Amino acid sequence: MRIPFQRSLLVALITSTTLLQACSDNSEETTKEAAAPAAEAPATADHSNHMNTDDSADKPAGSGITRSSAPEGAAAEIVSPANGATVSSPVKVVFGLEGMDVSPAGKEKENSGHHHLLIDLDKMPDMNMPLPANDQVVHFGKGQTETELELEPGTHTLQLLLGDYRHVPHEPAVVSETITITVE
Repeated sequence: MRIPFQRSLLVALITSTTLLQACSDNSEETTKEAAAPAAEAPATADHSNHMNTDDSADKPAGSGITRSSAPEGAAAEIVSPANGATVSSPVKVVFGLEGMDVSPAGKEKENSGHHHLLIDLDKMPDMNMPLPANDQVVHFGKGQTETELELEPGTHTLQLLLGDYRHVPHEPAVVSETITITVE
């Protein structure tokens, strides 16, 4: 007998394993390193669900994935550039985190995670699944705390979202305010 969620669970496991392997290579410096976007998530992964609004921590998600707890008061922020800034490319983006530690992907550590930069994203990704890796969701799985982005001229939005060692957002999500910048 085939259980209906087997395929989505298998896709999630394969995606998680691939992302952890790609982001856990610690052969380079783990801070102040520019990150290149990882390969796109498999087309079969469905990341169209809305955010989980239930505040219970460590609750198994519909996919069977348990979200890691975030301590009360944990906060991510984009330190630089400032909201409304006019900048030139490459754009240096500095990440901030309060109440938690930055830790590389693949290394389970309580009250820690690594940054994901959301670029020009219209809708938040599914909070109950590992974050997809594409041009709009850039992973910093080596524990980087800043990057330089090549952005086309125009208006862009940036937002940080912390993921646990498996790239799954915490419960509650540790997410920065969205900032808007203009690239000349």
